[in-house]
Amino acid sequence: MEINNLRLWLTSDSVLNKADAEKIRGYLGNLFWDNPYAHQHNEDGDFIYRYPCVQYKIINGKCLLIGFNKGSEIVEKTFYNLKTINLNGVWEEIIGKGLESYTDSFTVTSNQMQYSFLTPWLALNEKNYEKYQRLGSWPKKKELLESILIGNIISMSKSLGYTVPEPIKADIKHLKEVQTKLKGTPMLGFLGTFSVNFSIPDYWGIGKSVSRGFGTIKRTDNKTTDHQTDR
Repeated sequence: MEINNLRLWLTSDSVLNKADAEKIRGYLGNLFWDNPYAHQHNEDGDFIYRYPCVQYKIINGKCLLIGFNKGSEIVEKTFYNLKTINLNGVWEEIIGKGLESYTDSFTVTSNQMQYSFLTPWLALNEKNYEKYQRLGSWPKKKELLESILIGNIISMSKSLGYTVPEPIKADIKHLKEVQTKLKGTPMLGFLGTFSVNFSIPDYWGIGKSVSRGFGTIKRTDNKTTDHQTDR
């Protein structure tokens, strides 16, 4: 399937770090509270379980907003109206904006596509974390993580209304454990590269908390990509 995307880069008057993605999400989520796609919550406050069509990320010190489908409106309004942003009581001036509109594919492919994680992939829930730790050897851990990666893509597909017509095959190339935090809670994340017979738009997230910038991927075509780590 083809998906129309908006990609908005924002430059503030200071260098941002990964933790600022959650602060930006909180600020814009409150600013656009009347639009549930901005913050993933219903009017009663219940969480909306679907793949986020607005995602907030920090890449190389800059803020990146991804919007598609009904999330595009949030990105457009941010581009035209946002001049300053409040990050936990500190006002930051927006000194640069760059908006891109493009169409990309989300579909099974006949060949393996190469990707790199730009931000930590939160692959493990509490149950899977315990299983992962018990496995011990890397080949077994790799097999588990590949099955989780496939499951992430299938979940994304269901949320977007795309029926996967054939088996998804994933191969983790290089992966390392990294320590990160989600809402202040220490988490185990992963950075590295993988291949999969699936086309996924650049800068989309895979796994848990993608709206907060986790699990951001980019196609590499076997080129080296700079990963972002916590600062």
